[in-house]
Amino acid sequence: MRKITMILLGGIICCPASATRAADAAATNAAAAAPAKSVSTNLPPEPRAAFGRPIVLGPDDKRAFEDPPAGFATRRDNIPHGKLEMIEYDSKTVGTTRKMQVYVPPGYSSEKKYPVLYLLHGIGGDETEWERFCTPDVLLDNLIADGKAVPMIIVMPNGRAQKNDRAAGNVFATAPAFAKFERDLLDDVIPAIESRFSTYTNRENRALAGLSMGGGQSLNFGLAHLDTFAWIGGFSSAPNTKPPAELVPDAAAVTNQLKLLWLSCGNKDGLISISQGMHAYLKERCVPHVWNVDGNAHDATEWRNNLYWFLQRIFQ
Repeated sequence: MRKITMILLGGIICCPASATRAADAAATNAAAAAPAKSVSTNLPPEPRAAFGRPIVLGPDDKRAFEDPPAGFATRRDNIPHGKLEMIEYDSKTVGTTRKMQVYVPPGYSSEKKYPVLYLLHGIGGDETEWERFCTPDVLLDNLIADGKAVPMIIVMPNGRAQKNDRAAGNVFATAPAFAKFERDLLDDVIPAIESRFSTYTNRENRALAGLSMGGGQSLNFGLAHLDTFAWIGGFSSAPNTKPPAELVPDAAAVTNQLKLLWLSCGNKDGLISISQGMHAYLKERCVPHVWNVDGNAHDATEWRNNLYWFLQRIFQ
């Protein structure tokens, strides 16, 4: 196997221009199967078998960013605030009326156009999970006030595309509905947002990111639809994530079309092997991406911290 030298530019792992793009499939498959270890049981539910394996960290599994500064997630009364609202939309995919939570930035005006971040929850959550765990509205209000993020709309839909979309009973049995959400997102959610709010409608102004099961959805849907999304983030991506070779069959297309591909996971997270495998595959093929491994587990701190940094890099 040829060794590929990587460089780090602003947190993004990429190859120098002279590096080879050749890949070693056997090494990649072995990396994708790397094992992972058990973590705290105080977690939102995800496929349980994956949490029982030991964590094996490699030389690349380190921080790309420090922890956010103190007070980054504290609501500040002396700055303008956006608006958070729950709206309904007609889902032809599911055949019912569904809900999603939407944040619009301070000073929102129908006379301006805004980029949109679609933010997806985990298997035990719903359209309220991101707000309950990580308060994206507070993060973005503060970042906009500090001049560190672009004013944008954040859409937090329910990624469980079935008529009874509550996270009740055996949530693992609803996994097929998370795959079905691909059509709901593309055919129902995005059109509803673009008809109701003043948004840009091009790929360069759409981002897709999620936590755990939603991280897997973001990688699965975003990388399959490079004509729709230019910014993709998978935070602690769950076992619903498709194999790297299926997600990125054409490394050149991803390299040329994506503006940002973000992978993150805590080094105490038993699901880390999923993201490690994706990172290894991308590195072998010289696909630029962020790989951020901090000291957290499969928890809200991990997702809040990575969202903080992700918000500062999209649409810039």
